[in-house]
Amino acid sequence: MPDADAPRLLCVEVYESKPLSYLTETAASLLAELARRTVFVPTTTRTREQYGRIHLPGPAPRYAICANGGHLLVDGVSDPEWQRQVADRLAAACAPLAEIRAHLVRTADDSWLLKERVAEDLFAYLVVDRALLPDGWVKELAEWAEGRGWTVSLQGRKIYAVPRPLTKSAAMREVARRTGADLTLAAGDSLLDADLLQAADRSWRPGHGELADTGWTAPHLTALDERGAAAGEEILRQLLSAASPE
Repeated sequence: MPDADAPRLLCVEVYESKPLSYLTETAASLLAELARRTVFVPTTTRTREQYGRIHLPGPAPRYAICANGGHLLVDGVSDPEWQRQVADRLAAACAPLAEIRAHLVRTADDSWLLKERVAEDLFAYLVVDRALLPDGWVKELAEWAEGRGWTVSLQGRKIYAVPRPLTKSAAMREVARRTGADLTLAAGDSLLDADLLQAADRSWRPGHGELADTGWTAPHLTALDERGAAAGEEILRQLLSAASPE
């Protein structure tokens, strides 16, 4: 695309005094319209602090889902009853986070491990140099974690270890229950979005990201060819059309 034809961008996230994330002006307008017409629920693996850096156009969402479903924000505040439900499910079905984290640290190698982090005391992840990551290490970790009620996924430079019951779809269903929604729509591009896209009545994924790279699909999923900013705009157009059919 010639520079003269490039879309104008709106910065929606600043980190350490530097602009980090953007929407096209067209996407911003579509998103604001979607938020006015529907119960729009930002849904992310980000922690609450990381989500707080995002400033989306349109009315402030009543609900937001953070930490891969670990926190359900209501008017910006984590719902304590949802926190209790999540804690109970994890305690009943999963090995404790401390055990998983200790295994990650013990088996990782400093030659390729860049960072080790815990998110919201709910799940753990490693930032790695993928070029140096040994073949088979992630598979071995996944097999070890499976018997302890945890899932493992490699996304970009991050290896996530997440409790199996900690899902975006569970939080989405709770929002649908509270709002009385009879139609759920979702979009995403990462492996940690798969359960959400599968659980929604209709869902979309762009032509980029881990789901596209692996060819992941579902019966009610629309897989777009568009990538990047063009995909974001097209997903928003289709979400608006599905939410307000003529």
